Amino acid sequence: MSNGATSHISYLDVDRKYKGPLSFLNWLWSIDHKRIGVMYLYTAFLFFLVAVGIGVCIKLEKMYPGQQYFDPDTYNRLFTTHSVIMIFLFIIPALPSIFGNFFLPLMIGAKDVSFPRINLLSYWVYLLGALIALSGLFFHIPEGHWIGGANTGWTFTPPYSTQEGAAAVSTTLLAAFILGWGTILTGINFIVTIHRMRAPGLTWFKLPLFVWASYATSWITVLATPVVGITLMLQVLERFMPIGWFDPAKGGDPILFQHMFWIYSHPAVYVMILPAMGAVTEIIAVFSQRTIFGYKAIAFSSIGIAAVGYFVWAHHMFLVGMSETAQFVFSFFTFLVAIPTAIKVFNWTATLYKGSIKLDPPMLFALAFIFNFSIGGLTGLFLGALSVDVHLHDTDFVVAHFHYTMFGGGGFGLFAAVHYWYPKMFGRMYNMLLAKISFWVLFIGFNTLYIPMFLLGLMGMPRRYHDYVSRPYFDDLQKLSSIGAMILATGVILMLFNWAFHTKRGKKVGDNPWNGKTLEWQTQTPPVLFNFDEIPIVTKGPYDYGDDHEGSDKK
Repeated sequence: MSNGATSHISYLDVDRKYKGPLSFLNWLWSIDHKRIGVMYLYTAFLFFLVAVGIGVCIKLEKMYPGQQYFDPDTYNRLFTTHSVIMIFLFIIPALPSIFGNFFLPLMIGAKDVSFPRINLLSYWVYLLGALIALSGLFFHIPEGHWIGGANTGWTFTPPYSTQEGAAAVSTTLLAAFILGWGTILTGINFIVTIHRMRAPGLTWFKLPLFVWASYATSWITVLATPVVGITLMLQVLERFMPIGWFDPAKGGDPILFQHMFWIYSHPAVYVMILPAMGAVTEIIAVFSQRTIFGYKAIAFSSIGIAAVGYFVWAHHMFLVGMSETAQFVFSFFTFLVAIPTAIKVFNWTATLYKGSIKLDPPMLFALAFIFNFSIGGLTGLFLGALSVDVHLHDTDFVVAHFHYTMFGGGGFGLFAAVHYWYPKMFGRMYNMLLAKISFWVLFIGFNTLYIPMFLLGLMGMPRRYHDYVSRPYFDDLQKLSSIGAMILATGVILMLFNWAFHTKRGKKVGDNPWNGKTLEWQTQTPPVLFNFDEIPIVTKGPYDYGDDHEGSDKK
């Protein structure tokens, strides 16, 4: 690979039209994909910090039987707010919008995305949807409560969510609808960019695997998001008009809502996890200094996960009364989607074999991703088995499985990506020792929090309950899980402090501190304004390490 990046003007150092208190407008009006990615980074992690705080409050309430701090209605609002922020404002948009925006054009040798202004619009739409979602917390506070917001859970299942008294539901539904538009715009932008703006010589099978993962994710977003958008709008209309789509009191069918909701929401699981898989692939190749094992298998497995993921939605609905034939079909596809996922895990492991492995923070988080996601995937097979799901449905086992997949997988994959690409984004390095400490605190806290929930679910502890009957096997595990939540929150604070403190004060790094082979490491750090002074010409594959295991820091 070659390029002509000789400019010394980085995207951080361009001339600023606005000065003083209005200097933030230089970023808010910028159409530079890198600045948009950084804005997504700061915004998404701000919401994440709020959601973590709410999550700790939830676990403190469950630490002991009986009411501790919150009444049942406030508890419902808290866990709904926690899940809405985490899913719609953080896990779904964060990794594609942050690193897809910042690095996808760099990785394919493009100067920007295909539609820069639409790219900026997608951030504004995301910000608007987030503000509307959070407005329900402050403008829908019922009498006698200190917090507002929806109290239906993040799935908004009717008939309760269609009833007039369900607080702030319309606001949250509208916010989710608007956020969906933002992700659709981003997905279209990435698809067109990958098709039309690749550098000369960058054929499909020379693309970095993060680009393949982003490509598959974008197609899921574009095809699946309109379904949930229509569903949410129908639900809003039903709340204000005498229409009976989902409310059985008006002749509607709540099971229809579940079908339409999960047709989107299970593919959305792969929107959350596929970009993390792409980032982990990049990290494993670099930190083992090995050409990735089974490049085409990993690329096609991303497409396979995206394709099969459309046909597994009803495994959330085995107990609604569907026919045995439908149950068998959806159970079969649930097991089938494990195959392309297992291909990735096998190829990651084979890449590590005989590699020059360096356990820097990005690699630690990537290995934790594999560990956590494997647990999430294997426990998902229990829920895909019809007879077992009867016992485990709507218990804490489901909550633990979901968090091992989404947070243990998607969240740790996102943390790995930030630690990996942080020096390229800001030109400085975080504190390595503090990063490793925060990793171990996070990893220990996460597993201490959720492993007991698997056991609680096996013992019959229902999810979403405000209280529980005091029993020795409930009390001890709930206490241990709550302690894990506090450890996890401590790790999050350490990690975010490390990033924030060193964006200005960290040690400056060269252009390629990790000895990466993909195009983003071949340009200036931080990247120049238009990425490359000359469009690079690609002559090698993206992970062409050969026998070189030494590593370097290219200045």
